[in-house]
Amino acid sequence: MIRSLLLLFISITSIYRPTAFQADIIDDLSAYFKTSNSKEIAKNFASTIELIIVDEEDVYSKAQGEQILRDFFIKHPPVKTSIFHKINTNPSYRFGVILLSTSKETFRISITLKKFNSNFLITELRIEPAKG
Repeated sequence: MIRSLLLLFISITSIYRPTAFQADIIDDLSAYFKTSNSKEIAKNFASTIELIIVDEEDVYSKAQGEQILRDFFIKHPPVKTSIFHKINTNPSYRFGVILLSTSKETFRISITLKKFNSNFLITELRIEPAKG
C-alpha cells in the first residue's frame, strides 16, 4: 500500500513539475566541452552566435561557430571541466562559467543563453585564458 502511494506521488509530481527532473543545460554543455564535442555544443547555438576565442571576436553562423570550436579543440584537447558559476533562476535567460583544463593551460568559458520559443540557445560564447 505504501509503495503504491509512493509511486502515485512520484508520478503526480512529475506531471506537475516536469522541469524538476530535467538536467540543466549548463551541466550538459560542461560534459560536451569535456569530450570536445563541438557538434553537440553547436546544436545549442542560436542561428548566429557571438564567439570570442582568446583575442578573436566576431558574429558567426551556427555552422561557422561549430568549425571554429572544432579547431579550438584540436589545438587545446580538454582534460577536464568544472562548472564555476551558473545562473538558472531567470525563466528566459541562462548564464554559466565553465573552467576547461587542457594539458597546457586552463580556459574560462562564459556561456550566455536566451530562450527562443521553448529552448535555451547560446547567443554568446567566450573562451579566454583563466586568470591566476
